[in-house]
Amino acid sequence: MGDALAHGARLTDDERLDWLRLIRSENVGPRTFRMLLDRFGSAVAALEALPELARRGGAPRLGRICSRDEAAREIEAARALGVALVALSEPGYPPRLRAIADPPPLLAVRGNAAALARPTVAIVGSRNASGAGLKIAGLFAHEIGAAGFVIASGLARGIDAAAHRGSLASGTVAVLAGGHDNIYPEEHAGLLEEILHEGAAISERPLGWELRARDFPRRNRLISGLALGVIVIEAAKRSGSLITARMALEQGREVFAVPGSPLDPRCEGTNDLLKQGATLVTEAADVVSVIEPILGRPIALAEDGEPVDDSQAADPDADQRARIVGLLGPTPVGIDDLVRFAAASPAIVRMVLLELEIAGRLQRHGNGLVSLM
Repeated sequence: MGDALAHGARLTDDERLDWLRLIRSENVGPRTFRMLLDRFGSAVAALEALPELARRGGAPRLGRICSRDEAAREIEAARALGVALVALSEPGYPPRLRAIADPPPLLAVRGNAAALARPTVAIVGSRNASGAGLKIAGLFAHEIGAAGFVIASGLARGIDAAAHRGSLASGTVAVLAGGHDNIYPEEHAGLLEEILHEGAAISERPLGWELRARDFPRRNRLISGLALGVIVIEAAKRSGSLITARMALEQGREVFAVPGSPLDPRCEGTNDLLKQGATLVTEAADVVSVIEPILGRPIALAEDGEPVDDSQAADPDADQRARIVGLLGPTPVGIDDLVRFAAASPAIVRMVLLELEIAGRLQRHGNGLVSLM
């Protein structure tokens, strides 16, 4: 990993502006951002390279590149709301979130930022929770908070809100699906203000962001990424809470589930998690006994988040590019398979994928799988 992403490196004001411009540009997500900085060494150099990368990737038109004025306005508006944009490299960035495969390069933080440095447990579950589920969520949050942990959740109705309320005194983190000026649901704006006294709110989205359905699964990876483990309380068979549990497993986090009645559809997904090997918990002490031994272990990068130095890699020639693109289609394929079938170096394959991504032609599926859009 280049110096630009080295842990402990603080950004200058100009660097923060360039980082914001890059991550707000079209077709640049967290993984792409990281690859661009590894390749070009700085955000300003990556911004200059975007038009050529898009052309080589076959883009019919150049994607929108965030302007300096636009980024400066966002920084000023964030400051007016008391929101700080903390860079991935900086000491205030949550340490476990930094280790996931696709951490936000800039995290918008409001409230007591010190809460983000403390060990965290996430609690998620049904929006349409039962009274028993709400009571359990509040009790777990209160007791785990009293044991010294911060509670993270998504500020949603039901289990999320109960978990936040149960840990207001000890500290809780609300992970927002939208920007800090677009609280969802609206009726939780007051709860968020209470959270900010001892805890914090975080978001990777810009101010004014219009929420879309796909923003919630993306938000869920941050909930699990912050935490040592995720507790699921009342989750239907197809629910966002199960997405959070899956992401937690991919990130190497502990997954806990509270058993529920087999007659209650709100517990069907939770009970399935138990069948699949999640740790059964019926009281907060069950969670603490599993989590405490993890605290002393070093934090490991996710497998596809390993630092890669492509700064000296050669650009692919036309034949290599055609061979790699020819191996891609609508069906996801592993990057390791592309390297093997194309008989190309990993650096060459990564560069072709980067070009396709900047051109808006590549979709990443996690676990090292990619496909053409």
